[in-house]
Amino acid sequence: MRGFHCEPSAVVRELTLARLLSRPYVVDAVDSLLAEGRAVAENRLYAMVRDHGLPDPLWNVDLRLPGGPHLGGVDIYWPDQAVAVELDTRAPRQDEDATGSPLPGRSRELGEWTEYARKREHLERLGITVVHLTPRKLRESPEQQAAVVRTALMASADRDPAAYVVALPR
Repeated sequence: MRGFHCEPSAVVRELTLARLLSRPYVVDAVDSLLAEGRAVAENRLYAMVRDHGLPDPLWNVDLRLPGGPHLGGVDIYWPDQAVAVELDTRAPRQDEDATGSPLPGRSRELGEWTEYARKREHLERLGITVVHLTPRKLRESPEQQAAVVRTALMASADRDPAAYVVALPR
């Protein structure tokens, strides 16, 4: 990981397959590894926006309806275009294969994924486009990910206006 040759999630996946994640010292090391991996991915996200000439966004904000409920946090938000980017650094789960897909015969537990999907669906119902990026995508093809974000920003002109939301720093 230190040389950035693999994602922390790949290490966690191997530890899961080896059934080592129940050991306290391994859990502590994995927590540190995931935090470091998140920081590396966020740096790549900043570089993608800067290096590919994307407009200046709001970084790491919580979205709320005015006077209403908390909608969730996003890593990047362009309020004029109602486009958000979320960086998925979730650790892989024991009921997922190497790609993060559910294993045959096993369903995902309620939890982080369900909450993420619920938040994304709610934002999209309000007219906010949510672009989902993974650390791997940012490492392997930042130009392609920038093109995806740029397309979402340009497509905002062809959509109905989104609901007004308040963006607060996290």
